Amino acid sequence: MSIDKVRAYFANFGMENRVLEFELSSATVELAAIAVGTAPERIAKTLSFKGNEGYILILCAGDAKIDNRKFKDQFGFKAKMPSADEVLENIGHAVGGVCPFAINDGIDVYLDVSMQRFETVFPAAGSSNSAIELNLEELYKYSNAKCWIDVCKLPEVEA
Repeated sequence: MSIDKVRAYFANFGMENRVLEFELSSATVELAAIAVGTAPERIAKTLSFKGNEGYILILCAGDAKIDNRKFKDQFGFKAKMPSADEVLENIGHAVGGVCPFAINDGIDVYLDVSMQRFETVFPAAGSSNSAIELNLEELYKYSNAKCWIDVCKLPEVEA
């Protein structure tokens, strides 16, 4: 099970007890926010993309959406999400539990600046009913992120 792989990964750092597992599903941003007891925007959703050179993961705030122009400018290809089967086979976690921890080799991870509004965020932990609370420094370190990027747009705030 992927959550077991993620727990084992965090055990290397003495953090396995920080992995949260819920009776409720946390497979979507809305469900994860309810399970964790936080605002949806603090859920760090992990998006998978298939590119010319393989697969990448982008973590962004729960209320953020990929801006196609920014994405293409950053990566040089159009944002294309792989099928659920491709995600499981190539990333190592099933859709609903995709996270940047204990993933297959060769997957580049990027963090979107949309999360920098928060002290801590809650990415999934390998299953559709798990999460872990990490500050941004921890998220960067344990996700083995390549860098912070700006490829998302946030919802318009009404005046």
